[in-house]
Amino acid sequence: MDEKIIDRAYDSFRIEAESLAATAEVLDRGEFARAVEALSTAERIGASGCGHSGICCQHFCHLMCCIERPARFIYPSEAVHGALGFIQKGDVMVLVSRGGKTDELMQIADICRGKGATLIAVTENLSSPLAEKSDIVLAMKVTRECDIYNCQGTTSFAVTSAIFDALQAAVLENTGFRNEKFAVIHPGGAVGKRLNKK
Repeated sequence: MDEKIIDRAYDSFRIEAESLAATAEVLDRGEFARAVEALSTAERIGASGCGHSGICCQHFCHLMCCIERPARFIYPSEAVHGALGFIQKGDVMVLVSRGGKTDELMQIADICRGKGATLIAVTENLSSPLAEKSDIVLAMKVTRECDIYNCQGTTSFAVTSAIFDALQAAVLENTGFRNEKFAVIHPGGAVGKRLNKK
């Protein structure tokens, strides 16, 4: 194998690290705090995105459930066929689109706004239609994707996941969530054994 291929692959660590650092610079602390407060108080949390963004949203919903914040990933295709009945007034809907122009999310945003839900957008394009429709905008910064063609959702996935991880860490503390509660709902695996050790 050409050694240059391995070198380019290892560049992924540098590329993603640079974008994570850049995101920490552009992510507005005030907007982040507003998102944490909304997620901490909402009765229900929904999240939606397409492709890699959607997969990252599924991870986010799991993180929220692990700290007893009821959350559900809503597939964009199902959202406009009744699934948005899950979202009620006062709930939070998180929509992720790097470019902020994903067609499938525009109708979801309009429906949620009409229902009185709080919209949180995660996007790189702060002047995008999605950002304009949202109540809270969390900025991301992607210097480039990791692959040679700069098109696979690699770095953008890592950055979005990091934003969600940071939200989870803040919501956990803001709600006073205790490890004792996590032990009850997470008895499985090595973590469960450690938390439930007598």
